[in-house]
Amino acid sequence: MKPTERFSNRADDYRRYRPGYPLAVTELMREACGLKAGASVADVGSGTGIFSRLLLEAGFEVTAVEPNGPMQLAAEEDLGHFPRFHSVAAAAEQTGLPGASFDAITVAQAFHWFDHQAARREFQRLLRPGGLVFIIWNNRQIDSSPFARAYEDLLKALGESYEAVAHRSQDVGPRGIEEFFAPGVAQLAEFDNPHVMDWPGLRGRFLSASYAPAKGDPRHEDFLARLERIFRQHEVEGRVTFDQTTKVYYGKLLLDMT
Repeated sequence: MKPTERFSNRADDYRRYRPGYPLAVTELMREACGLKAGASVADVGSGTGIFSRLLLEAGFEVTAVEPNGPMQLAAEEDLGHFPRFHSVAAAAEQTGLPGASFDAITVAQAFHWFDHQAARREFQRLLRPGGLVFIIWNNRQIDSSPFARAYEDLLKALGESYEAVAHRSQDVGPRGIEEFFAPGVAQLAEFDNPHVMDWPGLRGRFLSASYAPAKGDPRHEDFLARLERIFRQHEVEGRVTFDQTTKVYYGKLLLDMT
């Protein structure tokens, strides 16, 4: 399945149950990086607009770039009332947007799906002189609690469908980020961002993942039953928590003069 098609049947769960991002991310963009209200930001791989919303609420002019139709439609439904929101159906590697049009580019939870070198060339084309790139991930801690370990064991039971996505994310890693920003250097900021969920929230987060068995898959009901058992074993006052860190890699894309 093409990366741009993986979430077509999961847009509703994605928009409702995926975790958000801390305000500290946009505070970093404004205070440490000097982006002012009204600055033009391309949110590439914007999905259902979870991070685009944070950008809009911070006062930025946001162009959400998303190739998946159902995900893009969800963002337009949720964010269309913001006058500074613009939506474009396009891939990261070829957006079709005018060159030198953006003060910053953000990528939240999507960078591992890109052709990195092609995206780098496109980002360089889109950015104004001095423009910045922010690559953002919510990283779930897989061994921080009995609940986290039980959930990770459940995902591993999915086999190749989970392992392929996990490896894709891991393959980016610090080295992939270093290569993307070279010959420049990316800075890293980290923020605690725990995700607290009731049972519908945990169920929805699980089903929003591209590797989770969707309705109609013969494994669907079995894995949901196993997930509910894990929830009942570990919930406290009807809630479970993923310990989670938001990582932000940011910097300029310098030209390679070698």
